Amino acid sequence: MIAIFMVLLILLGLLFLVAELVLLPGVSIGALLSMVCYGGAVYLAYDEFGLAAAIGTVVVIVAISLVATVVSLRAKTWQRFSLRQQIRSSSMPLPSEQLAVGDRGTTLSRLSPMGKVEIGGRTYEAKSLDAYVDPRCEVEVVGFENFSVIVKTVKNR
Repeated sequence: MIAIFMVLLILLGLLFLVAELVLLPGVSIGALLSMVCYGGAVYLAYDEFGLAAAIGTVVVIVAISLVATVVSLRAKTWQRFSLRQQIRSSSMPLPSEQLAVGDRGTTLSRLSPMGKVEIGGRTYEAKSLDAYVDPRCEVEVVGFENFSVIVKTVKNR
């Protein structure tokens, strides 16, 4: 019965060690509980079976702990449990999918250098190439940057 309890303590200590390495790195609660379980198993081995059994238990604990550490820290071990799904959408469509360079619109707010513009009946966040652009000025799309439209003022001829 004591041998079964020792094996359970070693397995529980191994579980706490893996949890410390993978789930709770840096917290040290798992490592502390692992050491308590390992120490309990070594104590029971020494108390019930003598010094040779205690030394054998320490050797077994060190060996399985090293194997568990190496297996736990390998990248491929946890890929089976990780998500493989990729997110290919965004919260809103990119302006570059709806607009083209050369499209024209008007500013809704002052661009200094960021603000709002209306192009084709839709409102976009815009960045001005010029220093400042007043509201209700005509602008032209010259490029895109993430979710912003880069615009320049249209010079009236």
